[in-house]
Amino acid sequence: MNYLLTAPGYLPGLFLSLLYPVTPQKPIPLPQTQLTLPHESISVRDIFKIGIGPSSSHTLGPWRAAQRFIDSINTQHGLKGLAEIKIILYGSLAKTGKGHGTDIAIQLGLSGEDPVTFDTSLIDTAVQTIRDNHQLIIGGHQTVTFNPDTDIQFLYSETLPYHPNAMTFLAAWEDGRQLAETWYSIGGGFVKKEGEEPADNQSAQLPFPINTNADLLHWCRKTGLSISEVVLENESAWRPEEETRQGIARIWTTMQECIYRGCHSEGMLPGGLHVQRRAAALNRRLIGNRTYHDFDSWITAIRAGGSDFKYILDWVSCFALAVNEENASFGRVVTAPTNGAAGVIPAVLQYYVIFCDGFDDNKVMQFILTASEIGSIFKKGATISAAMGGCQAEIGVSSAMAAAALTECVGGSQRQAMMAAEIAMEHHLGLTCDPIGGLVQVPCIERNTMGAIKAITASQLALQSTPDFAKVSLDAVISTMWSTAQDMNSKYKETSDGGLAIQIPLGLSEC
Repeated sequence: MNYLLTAPGYLPGLFLSLLYPVTPQKPIPLPQTQLTLPHESISVRDIFKIGIGPSSSHTLGPWRAAQRFIDSINTQHGLKGLAEIKIILYGSLAKTGKGHGTDIAIQLGLSGEDPVTFDTSLIDTAVQTIRDNHQLIIGGHQTVTFNPDTDIQFLYSETLPYHPNAMTFLAAWEDGRQLAETWYSIGGGFVKKEGEEPADNQSAQLPFPINTNADLLHWCRKTGLSISEVVLENESAWRPEEETRQGIARIWTTMQECIYRGCHSEGMLPGGLHVQRRAAALNRRLIGNRTYHDFDSWITAIRAGGSDFKYILDWVSCFALAVNEENASFGRVVTAPTNGAAGVIPAVLQYYVIFCDGFDDNKVMQFILTASEIGSIFKKGATISAAMGGCQAEIGVSSAMAAAALTECVGGSQRQAMMAAEIAMEHHLGLTCDPIGGLVQVPCIERNTMGAIKAITASQLALQSTPDFAKVSLDAVISTMWSTAQDMNSKYKETSDGGLAIQIPLGLSEC
């Protein structure tokens, strides 16, 4: 079905054109300028979100946007008499939306399901039920006729100027009332409504406001606090410390569960690319004849294997593979800071816990707090969205986060931790996002293993270096990353229009 589209901002006209199809016309070209996103106050629980794979920007973000649109419906008109809902996906969301499950996420979000609690084993059944019945139960209460093949539109050639990940929700009531909203999934599961002012939590008054690495270093020097201690003080602007500790404990538990599931799940990843899971087979080879019956005894068995360099290297890769194979299978993961890069931080933290005597709740908390601040600075100064910055914005940022966190936890100074983050990102600059088939599988899964190893290497380099002699600051590399992102051709920004995505035939699995 073809529709006449109007320019962004004229949503009533756009909505009417969707409801009443007219003669197809040439799409209106839209400007490609990408705007710097406004700064905000970001909590550790914003950077690390529990959700469902395979993509934070293409799955979790649209899911959250759909939930927020239902909130708008309830607030402005109510569900009674709601007759139909349509969705338009633009740019990167359209081009890789099928492979990233954007359409699935939106349907579940509109149905009132939550990605933190929804049983991932029921995803296929829930979506198939909607398709078979041609019905969507909005918010779990109001039934409307819905056909995902026609009521979700993919506009592959149109990108809205604010952000490549844009979607418009359109609702109509039996009495003629209408509601239309455009939402942007801006990376890491963060969403923003067109024209929306920052939420209260984003404008929280922090005791140590931080937008740049220089700000962070200033507060560390002025107070004598470590990075994690500064972050913990800032978290008090949102909630009591005990709630922060409980939230971080839940984040770590979710990461551990994801690693364990991934290391014990076999078969082919979904999506038609025929990629074979590898973490389970690698786990078996590395464990050998040592036995275990649960997560804790598994960790004991891993430790019993010794500390040979190749052995440790294989386990770090195994942990990262496990998480991102789960992510690619619509499993429950933690954005770190995104789903596509979800394996780096769990792999490095698990390495620290097992092989560096970091098996301590306070150390785990220190690691996650430190990592979150580095991720926040990248988000404020550049982007954590591959649709805006390529994979440097995902794997690169996650590697920098892990490098800084590991450095602080093993005794490095604040400046050494920042130096580690800079080193890790410096060697991811220009990394493209070119998922084959629009799936977060090749090269995405292996890139998590490389990001994890680079983080450990960056940490070791920083620990053996004197920051006084560093030629590149963390702020300089963030600025460079952003300018690189702006210069990067859009075909290398999560569109599957370039790179490996057009070089490798569909159906070939990873070597």
